[in-house]
Amino acid sequence: MLTSKQRAQLRGLANSMETIFQVGKGGIGEAMLQQIKDALRARELIKLRVLENAEYSSREAAEEIAAAVEADVVCVIGSRFVLYKPNPKQPVIELVPAKGKGK
Repeated sequence: MLTSKQRAQLRGLANSMETIFQVGKGGIGEAMLQQIKDALRARELIKLRVLENAEYSSREAAEEIAAAVEADVVCVIGSRFVLYKPNPKQPVIELVPAKGKGK
């Protein structure tokens, strides 16, 4: 579970990122979920987009994909959304510590 400060940090990092996946009328399939898992393992933070002809809203697609790949939804803005999943073996992004944890 991300804190509001961690979400803000991740939103800032995602601002300059390119969208790397699109959800269209084909929906969300197993192959797409596997590609998203692989991208999250490598990058930890990815930006996705829902096309106008998709049967999902951006929020619905974000929640469904996040649940399937065990990631956190960072934000949903318009047709785009950002997912975050830390890589336990090789972390790429160092989050601000949550209050009450760590040091």
